[in-house]
Amino acid sequence: MLLTPPKTITFLVSAILAAATLLSAFASVNIPWVSANELLAMTIAWALLALAVLIRGL
Repeated sequence: MLLTPPKTITFLVSAILAAATLLSAFASVNIPWVSANELLAMTIAWALLALAVLIRGL
């Protein structure tokens, strides 16, 4: 299995979603969708980054 680095945009989307989730969880920042679904948002951020490493061109 050959792992490839994710594209910059994919990495940024994943990092921003993860950062928003962390802000919502630990800094009590109210972000409309993220605050209600913290576990789902962090799972989506992680899965997006994992898929980007596994699938070439994502």
